[in-house]
Parts: sequence; structure tokens; C-alpha cells
Amino acid sequence: MGKIQMKTLELFEENRTLAWPYLADKAYPWEVIPLIKDIILEIGKTLDPEIYHHPAEGVWIAKSASVAPSAAIGAPTIIGENAQIRHGAYIRGSALIGEGCVVGNSTELKNCILFDKVQVPHFNYVGDAILGYKAHLGAGAITSNVKGDRTLISIKNGDEIIETGCRKLGGILGDYAEVGCNAVINPGCIIGQRTVVYPTACVRGVIPSDSVVKTGKDVEIVARIPKES
Repeated sequence: MGKIQMKTLELFEENRTLAWPYLADKAYPWEVIPLIKDIILEIGKTLDPEIYHHPAEGVWIAKSASVAPSAAIGAPTIIGENAQIRHGAYIRGSALIGEGCVVGNSTELKNCILFDKVQVPHFNYVGDAILGYKAHLGAGAITSNVKGDRTLISIKNGDEIIETGCRKLGGILGDYAEVGCNAVINPGCIIGQRTVVYPTACVRGVIPSDSVVKTGKDVEIVARIPKES
């Protein structure tokens, strides 16, 4: 199995999101979750009007992006170059959508950062979450962001417990993470780079990089065998 990854510089490649200067300044990525709204507003003021439309207060959409007329876009939101916002997408606001991202039918985004080339194309919920470069959610996969008892969320890695101070905190997915259809990423779950989560899995805690989370009678985590080049 791969190494445990929880820190910002372990989970993400540099400069794969406009928010990178803000993330790189934090030891742990969840530290930016309460700041996403302000980060988007700060970045928006710096965007080149030759590249981005500014159709409404707090909304910036790259001219090369494709946005379906049926998509709902709240503020503040940034939609990057060559992104696809498809029919029925619901962007509630405080969403930073990177270059080449796909946000699809009935997908809801709220207070999140999608690194470049992220795909959330079918019936996904991404709330108070960060999805790394080329991360992908299968149809129906969601990031659950609130505990049933509404208490503050902790990051749990074996016997180690880190208090986040957040009442709302969805999943943190490292670069190239793949999550199967109808999987549930529980509040405060961290998934390492290149890890694969099987369909219908219910995932919690910290999952090492280069792992496979299998389903069955019990959840099993095994090392991922890389493909031969």
C-alpha cells in the first residue's frame, strides 16, 4: 500500500488550480474550507477580462467554457477555461471550477475547489470538499459533509485524531483519485493520490495513496498494482 497522505503538498501537484497560492500556504488542505468564498472573490478580481466573462456579481466564466442554458450558477463562482457545465448542473456558490473540468447533469457543487481536469459528471454532490487534479467521481458518488450528530469533524488516521474545527467538511481527494458509482465519502475522509474506490463503498478515515478500497461483507483496503507502461 502507498504512504499515508494528509498534508497539502503530499496530496496535490503544484499550480493545478487558481487557488494554489492559498492552499500551498496551509499545512492541511481542510484549513482553506472556511475561506473558499473569500478566496474566489480575491482571485476573481485578478482574472483577465480577455479570457473571462463577468456576467454577474461574483461570477467569472471563461469564454472558452461551455455552460448549458439549464445550469444554475450562484455566486461566488469561477469556471475555468474549457470547462463543461452540462444540463441541469447546480452550482450553489463558493465553487472554484478548474480548467477542463466536467460538471454534469444533476451534480451539485457548494463551497468546494475542483482542481483542473476534475470530472463530476453524473448525479454527484460535492460540498465543503477539495478534489485534486484529474480526480473523478462515478455516477451517484457523493461527498457527505455533515455528521449525523452535527458535531465538529475530526480527521482520524488509526490512533491519530486531528481536530479540524469544521462542522461541515466533505472529502479531500488527492490527484488522480477514482471513486466508483454510488460511493459515499464520509465527512472528513481523505483519499490519497491515485487511489481507487470501488462502487457503492462507504469510505471513512484516511486512505493511503495507491490503494484500492474494495467492497463486500467488509470494506477491504489493498495495495494498487500499477499498470505496465
